Amino acid sequence: MTQASAPPKRSFFDRFLHFVEVGGNALPHPASIFALLAILVLIISWVGHFFGWVAVHPATDEQVQIVNLLSKDGVHRIFLDMVDNYTGFAPLGIVMVALLGIGIAESSGLVGATIRLLVIKAPSSLLTFVLVLSGILSNMASDLGYVLIIPMAGIIFHAVGRHPIAGMAAAFAGVSGGFSANLMIGTIDPLLAGLSTESARILDPDYYVLPTANYYFMFVSTFLIAFLGTWVTNKVVEPRLGKYTGDVEQEPINPLSKQEKKALRYTMLLMLGWIILILATTLPENGFFRGPENSILRSPLLKGFIALLFFAAGSLGALYGFMTGKFKNDADVVKGMVQSFKTLAAFMVLVFFAAQFVAYFKWSNLGLIIAIEGAHLLQQINMGTVPLLLLFVILSGFINMFMGSASAKWAILGPVFIPMFMLLGFSPELSQAVFRVGDSVTNIISPMMSFFALIIVYFEKYDKKAGIGTLISTMLPYSVFFFVFWSILLIGWVLLGIPLGPAAPVHYGG
Repeated sequence: MTQASAPPKRSFFDRFLHFVEVGGNALPHPASIFALLAILVLIISWVGHFFGWVAVHPATDEQVQIVNLLSKDGVHRIFLDMVDNYTGFAPLGIVMVALLGIGIAESSGLVGATIRLLVIKAPSSLLTFVLVLSGILSNMASDLGYVLIIPMAGIIFHAVGRHPIAGMAAAFAGVSGGFSANLMIGTIDPLLAGLSTESARILDPDYYVLPTANYYFMFVSTFLIAFLGTWVTNKVVEPRLGKYTGDVEQEPINPLSKQEKKALRYTMLLMLGWIILILATTLPENGFFRGPENSILRSPLLKGFIALLFFAAGSLGALYGFMTGKFKNDADVVKGMVQSFKTLAAFMVLVFFAAQFVAYFKWSNLGLIIAIEGAHLLQQINMGTVPLLLLFVILSGFINMFMGSASAKWAILGPVFIPMFMLLGFSPELSQAVFRVGDSVTNIISPMMSFFALIIVYFEKYDKKAGIGTLISTMLPYSVFFFVFWSILLIGWVLLGIPLGPAAPVHYGG
């Protein structure tokens, strides 16, 4: 009788992630957690008001005080704004509108056909890399990555026999963890540059930070994050998840029929027509879809990309559906949209409580005071350049756990750190780059990230027991590796003195 071999010994890191997952999943339902957090904010706002907690805003020199939400005015506001908090919660409307168009494309069979074509044609060795890179590049198109790339990654991985949650984790790492990296200038770049310009002018009234201030650094960072995301998925996340044993059926990977190929060709022609229309209305100097002051970056097509996604995905899906016979009439198209909304039930319940918590946190000024005091603490520590850069990255990442908006955080941190770095001989462009690294690496584990609740719902599709612990334990390895290697790239960049972008040196000589 042979003795059974002992199970392989798990590493410390794997045991730690298991502890995080078990501990996190032992918590109440995410909706209940957000409800409890909302109540906690109300209590802390009363305590903070009682003890007179206050901070000085570095940009305005005005005192920021805790707002007591259990006061008469606070309770009135809770009752009056509850519905608006819910309906005005940005991810809710974005997801609902996007799913209307995507629902048509999915029910028509277009999404499935595209996935089959991708799986058949793409080398399996490059699949993870392509998904992470697609997630990073999707940030040029507003929130496309959250509503399309991430769920599609799960379907693709499942279709080729890999764990679907690993696929979604890879895409999520690219979309959110690589938020600041890209090959093109996105909408966030001019926004941060404007805030950096105002902060720099505290010391230098004529200083101007270009929207392309961090372009060289972010271009290189795109490939770093794509390779890291691929390695972490293949070597850490997927082996830990093991083989998928859930009951969600795989998308078939049958070769496309002649009818499907023909419909797909016409669909591609329609997509080409959309691309030509977009270019024709944005590239000319006085193009129809140019934004204020003829800006492309502030174009309605970029700012309103979800509307473009609805029209494009809806039209592509409708064309494909009617050509393949999947759609017989308009009622079939509407049924596709209705079917897509059935997946939103759990998300809509979760969002109600998440929206109240985020609103209370903002109203109370707790997030603002935490950010200001954290920035002041780091400013007062006297140390060398490399430790200061690392601590600034850590502080930005830590504050990201409490405040979701990158522009709001930079409006607070910029007036403190940009002048401080300028006095040390470093440019405002460098301060902005350091902030962006820290702000990105914790996006994937921050409950304050707007789409955090939606990602949990995606995970629950394949694992009914998935919760906050599952999401954080799955994404934590990405966060750790992104922080370590992106920080190394940043420090090396600074020590070598490589320009961060056009007319954006590391050092300040004014």
